Amino acid sequence: MDRGAKTVVGILAGGGTLPREIADVLFAAGQDPVIVGLEGEVRPHDFAGHDFTLVNWGRIGQLIRTFKSKGVTDLVIVGSVTRPDLRAIRTDLGFWTNLPRIYRIIKAGGDDSVLRRVVGFFEGHGFRVRGPAEVAPVLVIGAGAYGRVAMSEAARADFEIGRAVVGRLAAFDVGQAVVVAGGEVLAIEGAEGTDAMLKRVTARRGGARGGVLVKWPKPGQELRVDMPAIGVNTIAAIVAAGLDGIAVQAGATLAAQRGDMVDAADAAGVFIAGMDAGAAERVTKTALPDDGAIGLALLDALAPQVQSRGVVVVRRHVLAVEAGEGLADLVARAAGRRQWGKSKKRRGALAVRALGDLDQAVITAAADAGYERIVAGADAPRIAERARAAGLAVEVGGRDA
Repeated sequence: MDRGAKTVVGILAGGGTLPREIADVLFAAGQDPVIVGLEGEVRPHDFAGHDFTLVNWGRIGQLIRTFKSKGVTDLVIVGSVTRPDLRAIRTDLGFWTNLPRIYRIIKAGGDDSVLRRVVGFFEGHGFRVRGPAEVAPVLVIGAGAYGRVAMSEAARADFEIGRAVVGRLAAFDVGQAVVVAGGEVLAIEGAEGTDAMLKRVTARRGGARGGVLVKWPKPGQELRVDMPAIGVNTIAAIVAAGLDGIAVQAGATLAAQRGDMVDAADAAGVFIAGMDAGAAERVTKTALPDDGAIGLALLDALAPQVQSRGVVVVRRHVLAVEAGEGLADLVARAAGRRQWGKSKKRRGALAVRALGDLDQAVITAAADAGYERIVAGADAPRIAERARAAGLAVEVGGRDA
């Protein structure tokens, strides 16, 4: 197909089916997208029939040259990615040329901050970054029910709680999914992602049923590169967790394999509901001095709806939020989340409501995970002594304990 002087869309593809689905939508509309897939994230054979190049994370120069040599003007960034260990990637000259920008991206903190800088990086190279919803609106979920199962009033009440919690999380750049059942928040998504959160709910509930997965963009979220998505795997996960359905924001959620997803929901008797956004919420991000302060502020912000006992924050990035699972689970979960790169230096904080909530197992786990300190809103001198003995600094109310 001759591209001529037309707008040419490039797709920077991560994992999942959405990159291929978007490519197919564009091709059906008479466009010939240029696809660059990230090594380790995509399966090249999924893009058979399309203009496709596989690139390692570190080959920044090759990535940009591929798009520019084929006349790409507009860029769509879509698909799941895992944060790589920077020491394991293979670099080229383009990586080193762009290293100052890449370093600023890595140091940005939470996912939304990182993604905004990713957008700025590609715009700085002359591409216009466009969202999947703009180039393939057919993949976006609209308002109303999808499938035969309707949302109950009880589920609607749970949805309202979940939406409010996501709004409170927005200022801390964490989470776009919450599980609520019978008015109780069962889980909050951290850096682990929605699928891992739902597995946690499944293990915890022991066969109990009811409740809603609320997957909702944070107010101000960069939807061009981070629009929430659901699909067949999401349906399987909520069924395993005993939930009644999924509520998402209409116009701001992508549906992967839509037909199969709706069929799976109908077969399982669960609902998919596209909900109106409601009044826009204003998000005020307060500059907080360190990881511990961020953790304590997040606990306070959640207090009206969630009596969370702890938060793990590393390099200003909230990795995990406790919602009834216990502090041992929280620390273990956060320890499995890798930041960009690795470091032997102690970093990060476990923020807890009270030192008295800690036991020796949690203190040891926090020390083994490499966290620098424990911060708390209330003191417990003996617990503070145990934490210091494990090599952790201890703060209570913003002061060394």
